[in-house]
Amino acid sequence: MLTCLLRRSYDPTELIARHPPRLCNAHKKLVFELACPAGARHAGSIEVTRWAAAPLPAVVAPATTELVAAPGYYEYETRDGLWHVNFADPALFYAYGSALLAQDELQAAEHPALGSLREALVAEGLPALTKEAGAPTPVLVAGVERRCAIATAPDRDAGRPLGLYGNRFAAAPAEVVRAAIRVIEPPTLTNLIAIAAPNGGIGRYTAGELRQIAVTAYTGFAAAVAESRRTWPGAPVEVRTGFWGCGAFGGNRQAMALLQLLAARLAGVDRLRFYASDASGEDALRAGAADLAHVLGTSGAADKPAIEAVIDRITGLGYEWGVSDGN
Repeated sequence: MLTCLLRRSYDPTELIARHPPRLCNAHKKLVFELACPAGARHAGSIEVTRWAAAPLPAVVAPATTELVAAPGYYEYETRDGLWHVNFADPALFYAYGSALLAQDELQAAEHPALGSLREALVAEGLPALTKEAGAPTPVLVAGVERRCAIATAPDRDAGRPLGLYGNRFAAAPAEVVRAAIRVIEPPTLTNLIAIAAPNGGIGRYTAGELRQIAVTAYTGFAAAVAESRRTWPGAPVEVRTGFWGCGAFGGNRQAMALLQLLAARLAGVDRLRFYASDASGEDALRAGAADLAHVLGTSGAADKPAIEAVIDRITGLGYEWGVSDGN
């Protein structure tokens, strides 16, 4: 059962005017000034919801989720029922104004109203949290404008031989950052699922860690399905994701692919589009999908295996934590 803890709607023009983002880094200020020049008007309405951790369904129903492997990274577009995973901090958009440019901060920079959204929630005394008291509380943000795109891939000719991702963003010259910013006219609209990945694990994943990851992804995905059915009845639900928690947090790519696919299937997502970045990522995605098929087919009831038996069998695969990539 899903429980909505918070629901708020904001006019984006008023939101940014009343709660301007607090940008501590000069490059982040530059991005904002280009994406949101003085007098800019913002379309639509931003709908924010926060959800309590939901128990996993008792059994895994037959597959209905289509898995699509995509190269590279997110390709945003505006479409009913389309959601992108935000690889969130437990404090929602916490580092949006900092020098860092990892996945969470990159999304906040390209969707500048997200910083104002955090400031508004804090000002209203509302919990801007994707995790509380050790339990996940995913936050969904629907209808936020993507007003610019930042090229982070390595490009020697553009003055960024190692790219702009992570800590390299702050070290780059201002002219290189400026050249990497493309203002989107007119802006597109994005729907986000903000979920915080676990970190700090050592050795093999425990059953508790695997269950917590599955609950986090399932709650966020199920909330996206529920909100899509409420807002866009009949529209197929697509979730776009990648190796959530596998950068700075050292998550296991194969395990995180498996668990997100399992969560999408439990939540009734129609399509999971997984951005695997490169050939090694595609290999990890395929291996995770194959592991899930094996687990579901050998858990005692191939038609509707019990979720606890599935978690136990995933634990038995012996997935191990990796190390942070430093971003």
